[in-house]
Amino acid sequence: MNTEKILFSELGVKVELSTFNPEGKTKEQHAILHVEPRGELFAGQLQCITRAEQALLALPQCKGAQTIFKRYFLSDATNQQPLVNIDKDCSVSCIQQPPLDGSKVAVWLYMVSGMEVENHDGLVIASHNGYSHLWKMGMHEHGGDSACQTESLLTAYEETLQRYGATLADNCIRTWFYVRDVDTQYAGMVKARRENFSRQGLTEKTHYIASTGIGGTPADTRAFVQMGTYALVGFQPEQQHYLYARTHLNSTYEYGVTFERGTRIDYGDRRHAYISGTASINNKGEVVHVGDIVRQTHRMWENVEALLAEAGTSFADVAQIIVYLRDVADYDIVKALFEERFPETPFVITLAPVCRPTWLIEMECLAIRSCNNPDFRDF
Repeated sequence: MNTEKILFSELGVKVELSTFNPEGKTKEQHAILHVEPRGELFAGQLQCITRAEQALLALPQCKGAQTIFKRYFLSDATNQQPLVNIDKDCSVSCIQQPPLDGSKVAVWLYMVSGMEVENHDGLVIASHNGYSHLWKMGMHEHGGDSACQTESLLTAYEETLQRYGATLADNCIRTWFYVRDVDTQYAGMVKARRENFSRQGLTEKTHYIASTGIGGTPADTRAFVQMGTYALVGFQPEQQHYLYARTHLNSTYEYGVTFERGTRIDYGDRRHAYISGTASINNKGEVVHVGDIVRQTHRMWENVEALLAEAGTSFADVAQIIVYLRDVADYDIVKALFEERFPETPFVITLAPVCRPTWLIEMECLAIRSCNNPDFRDF
């Protein structure tokens, strides 16, 4: 994994870029763009970010790259999302999870080279070598409570997958659930997801799906839940393995939720490890180090490291990290901790309460590592 920092000083934008580029193979890149607050309104910061993205794609190291997925972290989604020029060639997510560096917007980009990309009514399909990667972001509903909206979202998504010969149980690799007022609305989302999964044959005896369920405010004021998804079509079941790290973590169903701690996908030439939202928890399902942001951060890292190790990867293979904080006052401490531990890895720290009030911090990440698996097709 090659990482670098690129500064577009005239725009006040710093880009943290990771590149996985094995010789003669498909290139993958993750970029997190941060804009320096210079007293501009949101429109000014967004313009700087947009121009920096264009400049990034014009650089030699990004030659031929196409953006597949883009997530905007906004400080006020209801007022800001209408100003975002939605890219029709990629899957776009806008969520109110304010970046805690003082700016109004940050962006995470996922870019690949050499794939055929199509947009089917908001479902972006990137195809290569017999695989189809399906990205669908920003899904939300209007009516009912969080449970009702979650059920509607999952049902609609399942119908979408069916049109492409896929199912939730067999093909969905990763989900994100952003919940408005997570302390009161999360339980409804969890209940509806559990009931829906059961009908789809997803139980504690089969498997669930890697996921992050976190506080986040959709732009639509009527929406309690916003969902994002990634699915894969064309792979063999043996290419997918679920991660547990039982020495550090318990099974999620033991405390009533239905997601996998992580998922590993093997291709002929590489391995992806998708690590779900992970916090300071032990293998009994208990919150560890209540009230101590430093010790919770270290325990969170320990848990993630155990999941990565089970996947045959490590923090050295991590392409990007998203960090969620409950308390804005913890930002300086956490930023210093991450800069010391991960000086090169792209990361963004946002304000987003975790699903348990006593969890102060959560993180998710993706690792990519070279492999030689002759039984599987290359990525």
